[in-house]
Amino acid sequence: MASSAPRPSVVPQANLESFQTHLNSSKRILALVGAGLSASSGLPTFRGAGGLWRTHDATSLATPEAFSVNPGLVWQFYSYRRHMALKAKPNPAHYALAELARKKDGFITLSQNVDGLSPRAKHPEDSLKLIHGSLFDVKCSDFFCNYHESNNYTDPIVPALAIPTDDVDPTTTSALQARELDIADESIALPEIDHAHLPQCPECRRGLLRPGVVWFGEMLPKKVMEEITQWMSATDPIDLIMVIGTSAKVYPAAGYVDLARAKGAKVAIVNMDKNDVPASGLYNGDWLFEGDAAQILPEILKSVIGEVQVGEDAAAEGS
Repeated sequence: MASSAPRPSVVPQANLESFQTHLNSSKRILALVGAGLSASSGLPTFRGAGGLWRTHDATSLATPEAFSVNPGLVWQFYSYRRHMALKAKPNPAHYALAELARKKDGFITLSQNVDGLSPRAKHPEDSLKLIHGSLFDVKCSDFFCNYHESNNYTDPIVPALAIPTDDVDPTTTSALQARELDIADESIALPEIDHAHLPQCPECRRGLLRPGVVWFGEMLPKKVMEEITQWMSATDPIDLIMVIGTSAKVYPAAGYVDLARAKGAKVAIVNMDKNDVPASGLYNGDWLFEGDAAQILPEILKSVIGEVQVGEDAAAEGS
C-alpha cells in the first residue's frame, strides 16, 4: 500500500496540539459517525438518490410494509444504492478510523452509515458497530428463518437486478453536475421483476432475501445495541468521544454524547457545518474541527496512527 502525500494543515495549531495531547493519553475512545464521514467518497445521500429514483419517496421504500407489497421495487432501489456505494471508494477518514482501531485497544466506532465503506477500509469488525445495518448484509425475510450473510459485494446480487444503465463514477464532476442538473437516468422505466427472479434464501428456500438495513419501524439490531451498552456501561471512564459527520441530535446518537460526557469524556466535533453540533452543545475544553472529515481526521489522529495508508478495499479484493 502506498502512503498518501503529506497534506497541508487544515486545523489551527493550538487546537491540534491540545487535541493530540488528550488523544495520546486517552484509553477509552468512542467515535460516533454519520453521512459526513463518507462525503468525500461522493455518495448521494439516502434521500438524495439520483436518476430515476427522484420520482420516488425514499422513505416510503424503506419499510417492511413496502417490501411485503412490492419487493421487486424495493430491491431495485437497494440494488441501485449497493451499485453506487460499490463504485465509491473509502476515503482517508475511513482508513484513519480503521488504523486508530488497530492502535488503540479501547476504541470503538458507532456508525449510522449503511454504505459499507468502513468495512471496506478494513476497520476491525470487533470495534465497528453498525447501528443501522449494512447495504451489503442480506438476511431472510421469512419470520422463522435466521439466515444472515455479511459483506456480500456481488453486483448485481441477482441478474434481474442489474442497473439498466451504468452511472458514471459518482465522485466525478460530471456525475455531480448530472445530479445537480437533474438529467441522469430519469427516462428509464423501472421493470417489473417476477418474485422468482429476486434473491432467494438458500437456507429455508421459501423466503426472499432482503437488505440487511434497519427500515423505518424496525428495532435497531439487538446484538449490536447490547455490545454498545456493555461498552458504555463499563466502570472505566470514557476519555473522548468524536462526533464525525453527524449532528447527533436524534436518539440514540444524542444519548451516546450525553452518556460519554457523564463518564468524563471530552467531545471533539468534526463537521462541515460549525453550527451542526450535538443538542448538548460544546463545553469548555471541547474541540470543533470545521471541514471535510477526509482531510481533518488523518491530521488530528496522526500522533497515534502516523501517515494514513490508502490501499485496496475489501470489495475490490473480493471482485
